[in-house]
Amino acid sequence: MTIILDVPGGSMASRPAHFIWMLDCSGSMGVNGKIGELNFAIREAIPEMQQAAQSNPAASLLVRAISFASGASWHIEEPTPVDRFTWDDVHTYGATDMGAAFRMAAAALQTPPMPQRALPPVLALVSDGQPTDDWRSGLRAIDDTPWGKRAVRVAVAIGDDADKSMLKEFLGNPELEPLLAKNPRQLAAAIRWMSTAVVKEASAPKIEDAAPVNVSPVVPLTKDETDIW
Repeated sequence: MTIILDVPGGSMASRPAHFIWMLDCSGSMGVNGKIGELNFAIREAIPEMQQAAQSNPAASLLVRAISFASGASWHIEEPTPVDRFTWDDVHTYGATDMGAAFRMAAAALQTPPMPQRALPPVLALVSDGQPTDDWRSGLRAIDDTPWGKRAVRVAVAIGDDADKSMLKEFLGNPELEPLLAKNPRQLAAAIRWMSTAVVKEASAPKIEDAAPVNVSPVVPLTKDETDIW
């Protein structure tokens, strides 16, 4: 797969790199403070995300977010330049309609509204449970878009109840595994990694795609950590 670099302005032109959070806000995320820790982790990762974007002026990082529970909605609908990106907390409200979130993301990955020339988008999925709707049709909708096929996909499974096999299918690459967060510290590390290492990988201009992003944060549990999900 080839990314064309002959954009107006030559090699110094900045191209958009879209980053879309897809966040599970089902009722189970309200247990043991998961949703609060997720909000905190994203908010704390923003400065590092901004620094990662600043290190590559050839990319213009645009961030938005989808929340899903009983249905899905844009939490942040407008693609927002990362230097102006702020976080308003998401809240829990019902089931786990992940397929609805996938279909919403797929609509955003059509051209238009996506430009014909851009850097590969990032789809960052975070969930603590199992989908309650037809997620496979939603995933097919993503795969049916040109940008969906080229997207860098990462996923975090919060706790042991998350459907890790489904998250692996979302990643679309047998070499990749979802990140596993069993406590707040692991979740913070996973969100920080998704917001920095993945952004750098996706926004780095290159002639041919590099190997898949498959380096995950290793945050072992320690004996004194009692807050386990």
